[in-house]
Amino acid sequence: MAVRLLDTQYNADSYQKYRFSPSENLQSVIFSYLEEKKVNPIRLAVDVGCGSGQSTRVLAAHFEKVVGTDISEAQIEAAKQAASFPNVSYHVCPAEELPFEDGSVDFITAFTAAHWFDMPRFMKEVDRVLRPHGCVALSTYTTDFSMHYKDCSERLTEIFTETRDLLLEYADEKVKLVFAEYKEVFESVPFQDKRRVTQILDKIPMSVSGVIGLFQSFSMYQAFLRSDPEAAKSLLQKTEQRFLDTMGVCSNETQVEIGIRSVSVLGCKGP
Repeated sequence: MAVRLLDTQYNADSYQKYRFSPSENLQSVIFSYLEEKKVNPIRLAVDVGCGSGQSTRVLAAHFEKVVGTDISEAQIEAAKQAASFPNVSYHVCPAEELPFEDGSVDFITAFTAAHWFDMPRFMKEVDRVLRPHGCVALSTYTTDFSMHYKDCSERLTEIFTETRDLLLEYADEKVKLVFAEYKEVFESVPFQDKRRVTQILDKIPMSVSGVIGLFQSFSMYQAFLRSDPEAAKSLLQKTEQRFLDTMGVCSNETQVEIGIRSVSVLGCKGP
């Protein structure tokens, strides 16, 4: 069964506030693939492991009906509370037990979620619910973050990386699939027509406080917080101050850019 790590209201609220939607270039890769495969853009898309719904809402303009699913009731409640679209709905369920009929879904996606699934069981569900010629896109951003502000980008990136590396000590085994850039996810896709795209680069505008919030939303930070709350909070306080000192500013609302690299595994079911 999918791992349940973000099942508190605090985590769901943090996820809603600080996690960003799939980046523009990642969206371009996915929707270009759907266009190439001639997926009808007016039917049913399912966003599995949707969290608080950022990735689900991206699909609203492209499909007649969009359903976001997640194992966490708190995450689904946060998704429902956010501004949404009339063709978007949400459902609590495991990734491995999707509430759809055989051959009824045109497109299945998961963003920063697939590595938490029981992959063999999930792929059986993907194969079951996708219609012939339906597509799947399983995407994540890698751990290769960079931080950009005037002439101190290199130092800011070093500070970001140092904090990330400390948090990696608390990373779940499942996160190794991200470290391996979804190679195992790609291998598990049961369709002959599949590809893995690894160099999807974007920059996301964000405040310094938003960067700290992004750290707070990481599962490895949440594990650290449970293990040693004071040390976890102190780490992020010190990291924020190091950012501000390096930038020569006082306000944590100062805007920076976060460089991200995403990976997407794409597949199309045969007839």
